[in-house]
Amino acid sequence: MTPVTTFLQRGDRVLFQGDSITDWGRDRDDPMSLGHGWVAIAAALAGARRPELGLEFLNRGVGGDTAAMVRDRWERDALELRPTVISLLVGINDTWRRYDAGTATSTDEYEEHYRALLDPARERLAARFVLVEPFLLPLTPDQPAWREDLDPRIAVVRRLATEYDALLLRADDLFAEAAEAAGAEHWTFDGVHLSVAGNGLLAEAWLDAVGIPA
Repeated sequence: MTPVTTFLQRGDRVLFQGDSITDWGRDRDDPMSLGHGWVAIAAALAGARRPELGLEFLNRGVGGDTAAMVRDRWERDALELRPTVISLLVGINDTWRRYDAGTATSTDEYEEHYRALLDPARERLAARFVLVEPFLLPLTPDQPAWREDLDPRIAVVRRLATEYDALLLRADDLFAEAAEAAGAEHWTFDGVHLSVAGNGLLAEAWLDAVGIPA
C-alpha cells in the first residue's frame, strides 16, 4: 500500500513554540516534556497513527509570553534545537496585556517580532512552518472588545503563512464554529486557555493540517 503523504517527513524534529496555551504544564527540568495540553495530545496521536515516520517532538512554550518575549529566547529555545518543523502559536498575550496592564504592542511591532522568528529559522535551518493563528472565545463582558486588537494580528499571521509558504491553522475560525455548536464554555474556561475538550479539538485540527487525520 502506498504511504499517505503528509506535510511531515520521516525523522522530522517538530518544535512547538508559543505561550501558555502551548506550554500547558510542561516540566522545565525535562527537555522532553510536552506538558499535558494539546501539544502532548497531538504528539501522542501522531506517533500512534504514523509510527514509521519516527517523529520527535519538543515543546518550548512559555506561559505569559508575548511575541517579543518569544523572540528574546528564540536562539536558545528554537534555533539551537535545530528543528525541521516549527509550529508557532503566539499573539493573544500581546492583546491581553493591552487590556489588563495597559501595555500595547502595535500590529506593526507584532509583525516585526513574528518575522524575526521566521526569518532565521528559514535561513539557517530551512525549517518548515505551521502557523497557528491566535484565537479568542469571549466569555467575559469585556472580551468582545479585544477583537479590535486581536483581529489585525490574526490577519498578520494569515498573510505571513502565505508569504512564508507555511501551513496555516485557522484556530480562531475553528473555535468560533465550535462555540456555536457547543458554547464557548465547553472549550475554554476564561476565553483564552483551553479545557480538556478544547485541547483535544486543537490537537485534532493540527493533525488534520499536517496530514495525519484519524
